[in-house]
Amino acid sequence: MSTGKAARCVMVWAVLLLVSAMVSPSRAQDTDRHAGYYYPQITSRETYKARAVVMPEADSDMRLNFITGLAAQQNQRPHPPSFVLFAKGERFERLIIVGIGSNGFRGIYQARAVLAQMTSIARTSPIFRENNVQDMFTFLDLARMLGFEELTISDGQSFAHRIAIK
Repeated sequence: MSTGKAARCVMVWAVLLLVSAMVSPSRAQDTDRHAGYYYPQITSRETYKARAVVMPEADSDMRLNFITGLAAQQNQRPHPPSFVLFAKGERFERLIIVGIGSNGFRGIYQARAVLAQMTSIARTSPIFRENNVQDMFTFLDLARMLGFEELTISDGQSFAHRIAIK
């Protein structure tokens, strides 16, 4: 191979590497530091197009108070909780639900059933009733109203499902 041809070949490879670096997300963006700690690597994903908008007053304190309130309600029940909720992220914009104990989720369908049950509970809330959206909004819409951007739900062992809330 001639020197000129080799130089062109190196130049083409350099351009391809540069373009792929610009198009591909960085490894840092793909890293989920909670996977492997609170739940296994993400096994499935979806995007939920919320019918609700983020409330103007939604902030990290409101999201933390929401999680704290739900945890307090769970702890007041006579039986141990079957799942835990917590918020992570710089602004607590990531909602995480992990099944625990023998009554935790045993698959994605049971996890979805819990989300459906949480929708039923959310529909009784004053914010849904005052805005007359109790028959239209879901728990994921409530999460959007509070400013959560994603929800990860997992059995804590074999699956982790990520829902981007847009």
